[in-house]
Amino acid sequence: MKYAVRYLKNTFYPLNLPDGVKVEDGQLVIVRTDKGEEVLKAELVNPQIAKMWEQAKSMPEPFPFIRVCSQRDLQTLDDIKKEEVTSFFKCQALVKQHKLTMNLVQCRITFDRRKITFYYTAPERVDFRALLKDLTQVFTRVRIDLRHIGVRDETSILEGVGICGRPFCCSSFLRKFATINVKLAKDQGMPIAPGKISGTCGRLLCCLTYEYSNYIDAAKGMPPIGSSVMTPDGLGKVCFLQFLNGTVAVKMEDGKTKEFNKTDIEMVDADVNIEIDVPVINNAYTEDDTNIDIRQLEDDRNSSTGNV
Repeated sequence: MKYAVRYLKNTFYPLNLPDGVKVEDGQLVIVRTDKGEEVLKAELVNPQIAKMWEQAKSMPEPFPFIRVCSQRDLQTLDDIKKEEVTSFFKCQALVKQHKLTMNLVQCRITFDRRKITFYYTAPERVDFRALLKDLTQVFTRVRIDLRHIGVRDETSILEGVGICGRPFCCSSFLRKFATINVKLAKDQGMPIAPGKISGTCGRLLCCLTYEYSNYIDAAKGMPPIGSSVMTPDGLGKVCFLQFLNGTVAVKMEDGKTKEFNKTDIEMVDADVNIEIDVPVINNAYTEDDTNIDIRQLEDDRNSSTGNV
């Protein structure tokens, strides 16, 4: 295997090239997929990566190669892209006409023009039989596919840049969506503010799961906030935890706050008369966030369907 093509959700598929066919890196080629003929970019695969890929058990099935795109093919592709835009608005007008609670996301037409796919999100199951009947009158001699996807799937196919400044994980390397809840953010000491822990899709950030296990390991031996502890400098009350460097901020009886390594303090069953403030990081709602139910950010049945 020398070349691969990038398909839906940035997934790479090996390119099955016939003997004697020459393809250059970055060249557009026509391949056959399960949806029909598609125009994709051929990318040269590093020999070491190719070897590891071929030994992997989960390597995708290679796409059959049809031909390298000619100037005529490129013009056809440009025409198809324009058709996708007009088809999108035609379908959107019919959706409004039938008063359906569905949000049209994207329209895709295969290069052979044998299949047109409309991706949409919806809060609940949609009866689109009447819509489909009208679509068959508008788009003749083509197979029509109305595909329900989740809001995470929507973001993954539309692509974009996250708050970290990098391309969305879901449209670059993530293949499956993990279940995410607010507990992941709380356990990592992150601000429980929708604007800081949610992505463009309106759900909790996928990256909340990346380092969660490290935080859980680091939290072992840490006393809870508000607990009384004995330190080398006397009694105090825990007011803040630094998980990754293993330190604990303790407010002493004289009102000063000092940091100690978690191995240098010991929890005690004593009533220490010290008032501590709730860390701002755990109460970081902004004025715009006060009317948002944080549970709406968690996964539900409309978050992802894997139906892309």
